[in-house]
Amino acid sequence: MGTVTSIGIIGMGHVGAHVANSLILQGIADELIMTDICSGEHSKQAKLDAEVQDLGDSLAFCPHNVALVNAGEDYAQLAQCDIIVNAAGDVQRSAIDRDGELFYTTDTAKRFIEPITNAGFQGIWVTIANPCDVVATEIWKISGIDANRVIGTGTALDSSRLKYALSRVTGYDQHSICAYMLGEHGASMFAAWSTVNIGGKPLAQLQAEQPERFAMALAEIEDLARQGGYKTYAGKQCTEFAVADAAARIVRAIVSNEHYITPCSTLMTGQYGESGLFTSLPCVIGADGVEEVMHLDLTDEEIDKFHASCAHVRDNLTRVGLA
Repeated sequence: MGTVTSIGIIGMGHVGAHVANSLILQGIADELIMTDICSGEHSKQAKLDAEVQDLGDSLAFCPHNVALVNAGEDYAQLAQCDIIVNAAGDVQRSAIDRDGELFYTTDTAKRFIEPITNAGFQGIWVTIANPCDVVATEIWKISGIDANRVIGTGTALDSSRLKYALSRVTGYDQHSICAYMLGEHGASMFAAWSTVNIGGKPLAQLQAEQPERFAMALAEIEDLARQGGYKTYAGKQCTEFAVADAAARIVRAIVSNEHYITPCSTLMTGQYGESGLFTSLPCVIGADGVEEVMHLDLTDEEIDKFHASCAHVRDNLTRVGLA
């Protein structure tokens, strides 16, 4: 990283705007370069202008000043950034089907991947747009960048939802619970129950020692994590805070070279026999992106679920010509 931390954001809708706000409030960015589609009948120029103005008006209340750049649709300007966050999507297309944004987001990504790459971008991509694993794979394939420098937020968000659900059931703070949703960020994700622990103690052991306290409907809790986004969408027709904070947390880990471990979407290079596609496993995140993919001792049933989830991602890659 240089002396100035420059972060680009593509797409300033609900999620992109909240990513920007979170980065500013946490003091992570020194410069934000913001872009969106600003031409044609679907131009979002007015929305982009408004968000940049609103964020600027908030700076007096923030940890330090941040240079705010409205780059319109000039994606090449993002090449100077240390990190680019892709939040270009259309959540209404996912209202019924988790893959509803598939063609929209992959087509949209083609507008900016090459201009940014051709302008010499050497930083790290953090992509949120859904289907997250497909878009991450697309960015890697089109840009030709080192796969470790492409990170999908993936199941970082779903794992947070799982920990929150477990916290409400057990009464323990979610920061003391280690629990992962794995696979695609979509309907085929699954909870790796065999690896869940609370304060370092395996959930299975707690259930054996205190069956009354830890007798919980695991399938229902897993479904809360899987369907949490739809519950949020049903009430306000978008999801914004949690996914934006998931992205900002990954950005912070990169900027601070934390070696932070979180599930996120990364290239499979033989893990559990899978390769050539992005999906979520626990990753170590630092200044160079994904530094290591952690190997978990999953059960045979969990490995089968992982393969099924990867198969769904692969099917979607085939649908958009990326397989």
